[in-house]
Amino acid sequence: MNSDMKARLIIAAMLAVVAPCIADEAPGYRHASEPIGTAREVYDGTLMPDLQANTFRNIDRLFATRQIQRGSTVYPLPYSDKSIEALSFVSGGQRIDLYDYTSLNRISGIVAIKDGEIVYETYQLGNDENSRWMSMSVVKSMTAILVGAAIKDGYIKSIDDSVADYVAELKGTAYDGVSVRHLLQMASGVQWNETYTDPTSDRRALLEAQIGQQPGGMLEVMASLPRAAEPGTRWNYSTGETQVVAALVAAATGKTLADYLSEKIWAKFGMEADANWWLDSPGGTEVGGSGLSATLRDYARFGLFLLNGGVAGGDEVLPEGWIDAASTPKKIGDEMVPYGYMFWPVEETEAEIHQGAFEAIGIFGQEIYVNPDENVVIAVWSARSKPLGSTPVKDLDFFAAICEAVR
Repeated sequence: MNSDMKARLIIAAMLAVVAPCIADEAPGYRHASEPIGTAREVYDGTLMPDLQANTFRNIDRLFATRQIQRGSTVYPLPYSDKSIEALSFVSGGQRIDLYDYTSLNRISGIVAIKDGEIVYETYQLGNDENSRWMSMSVVKSMTAILVGAAIKDGYIKSIDDSVADYVAELKGTAYDGVSVRHLLQMASGVQWNETYTDPTSDRRALLEAQIGQQPGGMLEVMASLPRAAEPGTRWNYSTGETQVVAALVAAATGKTLADYLSEKIWAKFGMEADANWWLDSPGGTEVGGSGLSATLRDYARFGLFLLNGGVAGGDEVLPEGWIDAASTPKKIGDEMVPYGYMFWPVEETEAEIHQGAFEAIGIFGQEIYVNPDENVVIAVWSARSKPLGSTPVKDLDFFAAICEAVR
């Protein structure tokens, strides 16, 4: 057992002794009064380190949100006797240890799980196990999973249905004739510029619509875009596609995405804490591509839900074979793309131990890594300086080292 875990167990024992002396009223979120930056500063990459960390754990203060409710039971995460504190590996030609990776990559939290047990857990930059942290594009993968659940439940008849058959606002737009499958693969053919730091990009136009907090404003941005290629012929990474997916799930199910996520996974699988999710406007639709805020252990539990084949509370939430389809490369036109249904399969050129592994990835260094062959899930939070850019230590090298260490 590593020193972090020993310290937490000691603190837990002390709290158990003094608990009768503590007031019955549950304390509020301890980070709630911290100063934070703005949404534009987040995407510009202009936040200084302390303010950035504060903002990332308080993103619910930037926009209207909806709560994702936990259930009455918690999926257990016992501690393993294994330890990775002596971890050492080579990345970029340099010998790296656990402390180098954590420091150089501005890691704010790590939970690594092998065979259902925590082999390493740490919190940095002022966080603890009760802190929430932004997901950014990790939530794309969650939004896409809800499509699978909606197909399993019969709300969406087929993955090859036209999205405009469900979302009336898209009739007569570039999305008319785009299938659900095209949408999940980001192969709609609709024009899109994803450049976060370019104020004239489509991504920033979508952000400005979100800042405006007008009902349906983000979907209006998507509906206004022209077609650049025939559906299914070209891959183009687009955060905007997930806003269309959010509209699809809401229209097909007649439920909010937060409520549907709670119903199908969050409460049923056993997440330990409520989460929250950005909305396009007060009382409106969830932002499909960013803005879900949850504890690190619950991000790891979502990885375990995927590792366990999409079963929650004993129920199969997804159609048969969905996770395999969602987590493997796809041929788009003449190109094999390392992208599934809004998940990133680890490419074959990576270390052999990653075979069959896949990830949910968000800017600034948020990741949920799932390796079915090794029975490993790793959830990582970071606070890197820019939305995109070089990473001091390659995350997949670190994940490979963990998998090797706990074999």
